[in-house]
Amino acid sequence: MKVIEDLSANTINEQVQKLTKDATAIDTDASTSYVDLRKFVPEHNAKIILTNKIGENLPWVHIAISNAKRQILNTFHDVKPEFLQKYLDELFYKFNRRYFGEALFGRLLIACVSYKNNFRHIYG
Repeated sequence: MKVIEDLSANTINEQVQKLTKDATAIDTDASTSYVDLRKFVPEHNAKIILTNKIGENLPWVHIAISNAKRQILNTFHDVKPEFLQKYLDELFYKFNRRYFGEALFGRLLIACVSYKNNFRHIYG
């Protein structure tokens, strides 16, 4: 989830290019901001979503957004715009690991051991 300045087509296109480099398909609502998405993703499935069917179409999007709103209001009460991306990053880090349970430490250990750094120290 990314914080964006506005919902203009240019802003949306820029974010889609950054976030969907390897994507072959994308599902969206039929917003006019998404008219150019076929230039960046081979398959764009746009659906007109009726008000009474909002929960049925793209359900995880709506669940993630409602969870984010509730968590921010319950935990932080008020968020300054310059910190919103940090709060969202933390929230979705936890959201994506919600089922790890007892395996969380083992997975963290594997990530630490298998990490290859990009820097080298030169002695001399």
